[in-house]
Amino acid sequence: MLKSIGKTLLGAVFVAGLLVPHAFAETSINALFMAQAAYSEADVRAMTDAFIKANPDIKVNLEFVPYEGLHDKTVLAQGSGGGYDVVLFDVIWPAEYATNKVLVDESSKITDDMKKGVLPGAWTTVLYDGKYYGMPWILDTKYLFYNKEILEKAGIKAPPKTWEELGEQAKIIKDKGLLKTPIAWSWSQAEAAICDYATLVSAYGGDFLKDGKPDFQNGPGVAALKYMVDSYKSGLTNPNSKEFLEEDVRKVFENGDAAFALNWTYMYNMANDPKDSKVAGKVGVVPAPGVSGTSEVSAVNGSMGLGVTAVSKHPDEAWKYIEFMTSQATQNQYAKLSLPIWASSYDDPAVTKGQEELIAAAKLGLAAMYPRPTTPKYQELSTALQQAIQESLLGQSSPEDALKTAAQNSGL
Repeated sequence: MLKSIGKTLLGAVFVAGLLVPHAFAETSINALFMAQAAYSEADVRAMTDAFIKANPDIKVNLEFVPYEGLHDKTVLAQGSGGGYDVVLFDVIWPAEYATNKVLVDESSKITDDMKKGVLPGAWTTVLYDGKYYGMPWILDTKYLFYNKEILEKAGIKAPPKTWEELGEQAKIIKDKGLLKTPIAWSWSQAEAAICDYATLVSAYGGDFLKDGKPDFQNGPGVAALKYMVDSYKSGLTNPNSKEFLEEDVRKVFENGDAAFALNWTYMYNMANDPKDSKVAGKVGVVPAPGVSGTSEVSAVNGSMGLGVTAVSKHPDEAWKYIEFMTSQATQNQYAKLSLPIWASSYDDPAVTKGQEELIAAAKLGLAAMYPRPTTPKYQELSTALQQAIQESLLGQSSPEDALKTAAQNSGL
């Protein structure tokens, strides 16, 4: 402690000699992250420590909340006139955050090198109305994970290529007594269920909105929800899926209690870690399946970005931190739980080694990412859809009726 104070004082004196006072005065910024999926809390802390070491005049205070609290924490902090300088935000929020002036427009700071170097699909995470509200950070979609050993025991030669085939393979596994409920999903009444539903809507070739109005209550949107309900009622899906979030799915899969699971990138390396997982070395991953005659694969855009809040008193330091966290060097170093946003990273053996199967799935999945609706009223729409999914799974309403009600309650 004394040593660091001494260094700071020496730096201040030296700089004062050059007539630039207080250059080493410590600036403190607050950053809000989530405590689930993608980078682990330990990773974010390690990245931040590296940033502070390189920038000793900037202190970063970290706060972690579950994904479900991220949006409200960000918005409520704005109203209190303080709070956070840097926030993690989902791809579904820039429309609302831009409209309500939650985030700063950073378009002038996005260089040509950034534009060329980052994968084109990643920019959709931070773009709204032609303006950039931060930097993409987590490039993600949901993949179909499978237990290679269970499929082998069931005599199944390859993972499913269509959703119908997934049901057929799950039935073989159940009928052979290998697992009682072979499929695990995250269908809790939360955004997680919307991501699974969106994956299926993309497979069936549907739209959430058309001309700004709900369209999910029609053909493909209904087919997607019917698939969920049929899988649930068939007994092939773990009945607790209706309460599961992604971390619950991961734990069930890692315990060997699921042959198939839909989840984000981070599960691949965690499920392959023998310290915590019973299925290490048996984990397979492919893009989420398609629907015969309509799609080859399916994928939801689950990407997230880092932005500077409009209430930040230190926007320059906040942006410097974001640049470090999203830099290619940082992302390549921590590529095991979240794949980099930088195109050339995928040619780097340090990034691909040990996760070649995941990278192969990512090349197809990331290219097919399907967006959830871009609307300032997204939260209202999502809440209505979450309720529709839950009511359908519980048999309280038919998929058709539930989705019609959701369309009426969507605020659009």
